[in-house]
Amino acid sequence: MQSVKNRLYQVIYETDTPAGKLFDILLIILILLSIVVVMVESDDTLPPAINKAMVVMEWCLTGLFTIEYFLRIVIIDRPRKYIFSFFGIIDLLAILPTYLGLIIGGTQMLIVVRALRLVRVFRVLKLTRYVKEASVLWLALLSSRNKISVFLFVVLIIVTIMGTVMYIVENPHNEGFKSIPQSVYWAIVTLTTVGYGDIAPVTVLGKFLAGFIMITGYAIIAVPTGIVTSQLVNESRRQPGSRVCPDCLKEGHDYEAAFCKHCGHPLK
Repeated sequence: MQSVKNRLYQVIYETDTPAGKLFDILLIILILLSIVVVMVESDDTLPPAINKAMVVMEWCLTGLFTIEYFLRIVIIDRPRKYIFSFFGIIDLLAILPTYLGLIIGGTQMLIVVRALRLVRVFRVLKLTRYVKEASVLWLALLSSRNKISVFLFVVLIIVTIMGTVMYIVENPHNEGFKSIPQSVYWAIVTLTTVGYGDIAPVTVLGKFLAGFIMITGYAIIAVPTGIVTSQLVNESRRQPGSRVCPDCLKEGHDYEAAFCKHCGHPLK
């Protein structure tokens, strides 16, 4: 029994073995297929035959994801660690809405059931487990969160000030700038170079300030890009391994390591 459990652990949690790679590829295909089913099923104009086929396919995929979810719980040394982890919650969200749709009944609850079914789109987040670059990007974002937070705070100050100034300048001549929050909204749209065009200045001074904000926006957009890029370079140099600790579920262990560098638990 223990040998079967260890074999399943290598297939499901370890991606360096041929069986583990094959399992990951099959799971990626199933996840992509389930996302397509969710999108197609959202079309209310589908013929009854196609709609029925989508329902059957959804239940088959949900059954497979359910088996995978419980296997991950059974073969891990500390099930609670996986259940309350990020990927554990995502795996649960991938299967829970389908079963909740059976429990919640009644025509008055159709909107709730529809919303629950759409939550299945979270399955796309399961793909991040199989893309090593996603973990590198996530670590880079975590490392640069303090700098980005300060940057966003500065941007918030800028749009608040510029929105207030535009309210003072444009309000007497332009109904679009009817309040400071509306003017701040315009400043955000302009600074980010989105430019919806629903509000536009009409005075000479207002147009001059708008041009200044647009030019400033190009310079500001480059700041977070540079911050994250520098962190990406640092994280990419580390190139952690893909071995998973069966106790704390941490990755990044050397191939020859016998113990987890985070909790000291023996590696399989």
